[in-house]
Amino acid sequence: MDENSNQPDGDQSRRKYVFVGGSPRSGTSLLGRNIARLKDCTGLENTGVFEDEGQFLQDVYAVASEYGGSSRCGFDPRIHRTETSQLLKPENIRRLHACWHAYWDNTKTIFVEKTPENFLMTRFLQVAFPDSYFVVIKRHPVPVSIGGQKWRVNITSLNRMFQHWLHCYSIFEQDKKYLKNIYELRYEDYVENPDKYNQEIAAFIGTRVPEPPKEDTFRIVLQQWRPLGLRVPERTMEIPSATYNKKYFDRWSYFLTKSPFRGYYQYIARKYEPEFAKYGYSLIKGFMENEEMLGRDSKVSAVLGPMYCLAADVAALLRRSALRTKGYLKRAVKKLLPEFALDIIRRTRQNALLRQQHAKAALGTVNGH
Repeated sequence: MDENSNQPDGDQSRRKYVFVGGSPRSGTSLLGRNIARLKDCTGLENTGVFEDEGQFLQDVYAVASEYGGSSRCGFDPRIHRTETSQLLKPENIRRLHACWHAYWDNTKTIFVEKTPENFLMTRFLQVAFPDSYFVVIKRHPVPVSIGGQKWRVNITSLNRMFQHWLHCYSIFEQDKKYLKNIYELRYEDYVENPDKYNQEIAAFIGTRVPEPPKEDTFRIVLQQWRPLGLRVPERTMEIPSATYNKKYFDRWSYFLTKSPFRGYYQYIARKYEPEFAKYGYSLIKGFMENEEMLGRDSKVSAVLGPMYCLAADVAALLRRSALRTKGYLKRAVKKLLPEFALDIIRRTRQNALLRQQHAKAALGTVNGH
């Protein structure tokens, strides 16, 4: 990147914009980074925000957390942005371009931005960025929903998580008929043959997959659940793994068959099975040795099921409220502390992180000899 690469060049007619989206925990981050590694592509890097997501680098539209977080934001109609949005004013469009071009390599011609909720605002982005392409990924609702519960401030019951998955992709299904350039894939297929899909996506946006580099450098991507961030290669394509799906599938199988609350899980499995089947997914097949178990207490579950869901939603709300109250108190205490005390706390945390990094590096050296 040259010294002027943070400024857009004059030939705007050659630019293309690629927006990656899909339900959070669907592999959008890895997919977005891989697309940004294609020939003539550039992604948002070293931004200082979580996952280098464009939503955190602009002030034109509200981020997902302002609508309830990534596990519930789709239920708020305001996040579904289209070509009729009042935000699509010339000055806002210019500001949005400027915010992101400040972090793109403007010597490139294809600009990649990944934010999961992009798939709820495709029509908005298509107006703001006329030569735009959309890559939307789906993943089985079990790992998406159970994995999404790792974000403690976004705690949501599985019942509502499943509802959210279906609601968001229903919005996208309605919107995609308005899109000029759209490519869809499933995480499970990407895991099976990443090279095939990297090639297809490259052809879709008019570029190619570069030759693997002989040597590479690495950078750190900030993540909410990893204090040290994620170390990723600059140019080497990342390989998606099926391992993560399996651990969530095993947990869901336990919920259905052995959990003390299996009545609740079996109820929501039956409830949402027909809807997920439309997308080629199942909450039942492969998760129970005897699928007939689901039918034995169907009458009882039909009565108790809604009560199970209500109890789960209330429990999630109470946990979420408690965590957020704790966060508010922590911020309030910070405001009361003098600056020198805050500096001590910051230095203590930084030193602890450095010790963890050194220990991790030393362990890697020992294991690798």
